[in-house]
Amino acid sequence: MNGTESAAAGENGPPVEAGDRGTVEHRIVEHGIVGQGIVGHGPGDNGTGENGTVAHPQAHGEALAERLARLEALLAPARGELIHAEQRLVPAWRRATRGEPRWASTSAVLAAAGIQLALPARLLPRPHWLLPAVELALLSALVVVSPHRIERRSRPYRWTAILLTALLTTTNVIALGHLVDGLVHGTEGKEAGPLLALGGSIWLANVIAFALWYWEYDRGGPVSRAAGEHDVPDFLFVQMQSPELAPPHWEPAFLDYFYLSFTNATAFSPTDVMPVTRWAKMLMLAQSAVSLITVVLVVARAVNILK
Repeated sequence: MNGTESAAAGENGPPVEAGDRGTVEHRIVEHGIVGQGIVGHGPGDNGTGENGTVAHPQAHGEALAERLARLEALLAPARGELIHAEQRLVPAWRRATRGEPRWASTSAVLAAAGIQLALPARLLPRPHWLLPAVELALLSALVVVSPHRIERRSRPYRWTAILLTALLTTTNVIALGHLVDGLVHGTEGKEAGPLLALGGSIWLANVIAFALWYWEYDRGGPVSRAAGEHDVPDFLFVQMQSPELAPPHWEPAFLDYFYLSFTNATAFSPTDVMPVTRWAKMLMLAQSAVSLITVVLVVARAVNILK
């Protein structure tokens, strides 16, 4: 080697010019490797060999993975605090949550189908068990697909649920139509007790059917509500207007819509839950009309019989 060379070479490597070594070190520093714990300055530092040479790339990856793991561990508490802060600031009904448990809506459909099966055969199309049987078959399909929580996002599933609600409503309207026709022509309502029981059964099935409509269409249905896809509600509950009075994880479920349907059927108008969109107002109007016809005709006939 002459005077311009720096006599720096590994045992097995070719001589390295002093200028070349400076260029390599400059590039290492420029790419941010030195000082980050991957390549050090002296022998024995992280990522270097005994002669200060760059370690194997696998060592770089292990060192980087270790540092990233430490960083994630440091950020984990802050991440949890951010999640809790979001839950405090954003109510549950406006953010993504778990799907609603199925038991309440399933129990309501079973009750409505049972009421319709118990109605006199003269009030339903023959065979009188056919429509309730189809309702139970549709319900069974929904339960098989989503047995515990209503979280399945599927167009056939959605339309099956709507078809079930429509069939329940249609069956109830047919029974009510035959009852009203019999009351007008004097073929129904010979005794007050059975007439009141019959009218009450149809009225209760009507409450369940409209509760299902409200539940299926408010903010896109139960699956869309759980995903937090719609900010504007179709029905404005008290907990939405005064979130400080509601539990932190409150969001409307089927029983809330059943309460809405029951109060609308008894008061013939909204009570503490306000309809916001036009379709919600028209649906509540239709339920009030059906309920009014049922109550007025049945009760009036029963009073006449008792007199």
